[in-house]
Amino acid sequence: MNKKIVLLPGDGIGAEVIHSAKDVLEAISQKFNHTFTFETHDIGGVAVDNHGTPLPDQTIQACKLADAVLLGAVGGPKWDNNPSHLRPERGLLGIRKALDLYANLRPVKGFPKLLHASPLKEEIINGSDLLIVRELTGGLYFGTPSERRDNGNAVVDTLTYTRKEIERIVEKAFQSAELRSKKLTSVDKANVLESSKLWREIVEEKKADYPNVSVDHVLVDAAAMKLITNPSQFDVIVTENMFGDILSDEASVLTGSLGMLPSASLAENGVGLYEPAHGSAPDIAGKGIANPIAMILSSALMLRYSFDLDEEARAIETAVESIINDNYHTADLKTSGGKLVSTTEMTQLVVNAI
Repeated sequence: MNKKIVLLPGDGIGAEVIHSAKDVLEAISQKFNHTFTFETHDIGGVAVDNHGTPLPDQTIQACKLADAVLLGAVGGPKWDNNPSHLRPERGLLGIRKALDLYANLRPVKGFPKLLHASPLKEEIINGSDLLIVRELTGGLYFGTPSERRDNGNAVVDTLTYTRKEIERIVEKAFQSAELRSKKLTSVDKANVLESSKLWREIVEEKKADYPNVSVDHVLVDAAAMKLITNPSQFDVIVTENMFGDILSDEASVLTGSLGMLPSASLAENGVGLYEPAHGSAPDIAGKGIANPIAMILSSALMLRYSFDLDEEARAIETAVESIINDNYHTADLKTSGGKLVSTTEMTQLVVNAI
């Protein structure tokens, strides 16, 4: 198999963890006799510095022509005072929209050896294994451009969803639930928001097409509470853009670190984008201590969802689990009695295991 992969390192630790994913994919290509070719482009703050925009046209075109895209992270204090259209995050939102990446899948599964690294009690998080399916191209983040009124003393943000946008993410969630434990939790705020009322109506309509999947509706505030008091009750969670952004970050405490959480952003037809759940962490950039596991596991999701290479994906996941079980860890996990390693050392351990 010959596949073209576009790398978008972005800012902060993005370049470091992208390099780790590339090393691991090259190990996979050798082991399974594939050919992966890589092309690197700018996005985020580095793109603002180099091109005057957080998302250059050449980056968009390269991604559209690729078989898959790996993205590191964007943002940092260097660009905090930039006007809105020159903020690094605009690059991330823009590439999602340009590629119509409507579905974000974020698996959250704790490693037994790392349960103690979570701030939650081990008996609460033990056995947690869930998938958050987040709508990614609608809602507050993509409504009518925000505006200030009354000389800056009032603001307006607009939440907009179409029926089609809700239907396709709900269908993706039902399909995902069918492949797992056939249990779907839809999270909304239907007691307040009209968009959530439509959301709940559509979930109710669609469940007739998936009779083997049980469905629960949970308000977002209750879901946030249950996620950290009884996470094992969840299997697949589907929700809108902003709620999904918040809940998926909250779910990171189940693993002990955002550095362990991968994600996949998928289109109906076309290229998928894969990125870690963590940010650019500019405070540790260049120190060689970033956790590359989320980026590496994101590359495994790429193999599975974009290339249908499930055996190769499992080879990465098995390698990562074996390294964690051998008590190797990066600084973010703060384990006791384990073996502290750098970014490059952790990457090499995974490569060796493969």
